[in-house]
Amino acid sequence: MTTMTTTTQSRATPVASEAAERAAAAGGGVATRRRPGVRIPRPSGWSLIRLASILVYVFMFAPIAVVVLLSFNSSRFGTFPLEGFSFRWFEALWANDAIVSAFQTSLVLGFLTAIISTSIGIAASLAMVRYDFPGKGLINTALITPILVPEVVLGVALLLFLRWLSIPKSFLLLLMGHVLITLPFVVLVVQARLTAIKPVYEEAAKSLGANAWETFFRVTLPLLMPAVFAGMLFAFTISFDDVTATLFWKSGGTETVPTQIFAMLRNSISPEINALGTVMIVLTVSLPLIAGGLARWFARGGRG
Repeated sequence: MTTMTTTTQSRATPVASEAAERAAAAGGGVATRRRPGVRIPRPSGWSLIRLASILVYVFMFAPIAVVVLLSFNSSRFGTFPLEGFSFRWFEALWANDAIVSAFQTSLVLGFLTAIISTSIGIAASLAMVRYDFPGKGLINTALITPILVPEVVLGVALLLFLRWLSIPKSFLLLLMGHVLITLPFVVLVVQARLTAIKPVYEEAAKSLGANAWETFFRVTLPLLMPAVFAGMLFAFTISFDDVTATLFWKSGGTETVPTQIFAMLRNSISPEINALGTVMIVLTVSLPLIAGGLARWFARGGRG
């Protein structure tokens, strides 16, 4: 019996010792035995996703950063390291009559597109949100469908349709095409804002004697202004930056800034293209940021 007891105690001693070490570690104590070696933490799945996301963003924005840097290079050749900091290519840019004309065309086209798309978008959003009528779902789907169709397909389809109608290319056709492209974005932004506005405000204005026009301009439109400005700036940015559909719809001799860049790239790579690309990047990035800032400013009631 003594021998069996001793054997049992000798077998239980390592188990008890190991249990004591675990208890000490769990209770904040210092374990008497440590396993040799250093444990290397394995990367988690989220760490790999973050690393992959960073690499993707670097791959996407590194060429843009290179274009911006080369636009300030004093050398005519786009090589690194930069030979010096200069604004000579921006000065040459504004001295180029073709580029200045393309800028004027893009600004006028973008401004008219923003005005028309926003006006139609407000009316369509009011009809979709505030009223019920036959075919409402079909019309709403038709308004948003241009987002789902690739611009190449949309551009070719509209061009073939207008040729079938024997309508020549013109600035008006180009404007109609840009309105068609930008209208869904305005409708989505305005509808999202209008859905959050309770109809009781409009009903209260009507109960006080205001007609439909006074209710819209004094109650509904001021509440919609964040979405209106955001949609307008988005429409201008999309119109100003569009190149795929514009190539199909523009008439001969009419060039926008993106199509002018495309035409310049056919002949040679000039340092002016880097400067023009930098201007395009600044405009297309700053305008949505301004739209978001204006939306928040109007949402706070115009207070800083």
